[in-house]
Amino acid sequence: MELISDSPMLPIAILGICILAYQIGIYIYKKTNVQLLNPLFVAIVLIVCGMQVFDVSLDTFNKGGTVINILLCPATIMFALPMYKERQTIRKNIVPIVVGTVVGSITSMYSIYMLCLAMGIDKQVALSMAPKTTTAAIAIDISNILGGIPALTVASVICTGILGTMLIPFALKFFRINHSIAVGIAIGTSSHALGSSKAIEIGETEGALAGIAVVVTGLVSVVIALFMPMFV
Repeated sequence: MELISDSPMLPIAILGICILAYQIGIYIYKKTNVQLLNPLFVAIVLIVCGMQVFDVSLDTFNKGGTVINILLCPATIMFALPMYKERQTIRKNIVPIVVGTVVGSITSMYSIYMLCLAMGIDKQVALSMAPKTTTAAIAIDISNILGGIPALTVASVICTGILGTMLIPFALKFFRINHSIAVGIAIGTSSHALGSSKAIEIGETEGALAGIAVVVTGLVSVVIALFMPMFV
């Protein structure tokens, strides 16, 4: 395993395995059309099982996963395209967009923190989970500001995104939410970039609003993180 971890081809190999696992997830999702079989969820299960079977350590996988981390920010920036196409809609509804996103961000961070404390969970763990609805790149910095555990923060962000994409269709149907702007803001604020990919599947307007909600949520969450230690 040491020889494999030192191989210069490891990043490319890990990237290829991740892409293959995700493609398998997409294939299964399209064939079954079951929301719970989210492609990302399937890919994670396949990769974790593969790591267990072939005894690949997390440190070894992370050495090869640096390429994926590099691609994270450019992938997030791509949400600017649907936002630009729907700029007229955004301009007309800028007040409800900003208000809804700000309220959603505050509610999300404080509700998960208070819920963790109510369940007797350690304060550092609670602070680590607070930025769970923010995209990973920003959530890690917020976790450091709050004195949390970055690795736990990333795990909570991933779980939030996956659960969001799996449960969003059921939630929208249950609460009878069909307004494009409301749908987009709700998805982007609660499930960051992963949820926004689901919003794009629903519609271009929903995807654009989810994209701007991700950006505003990130900015608001950073501001909240600066003042949160004063109130916790």
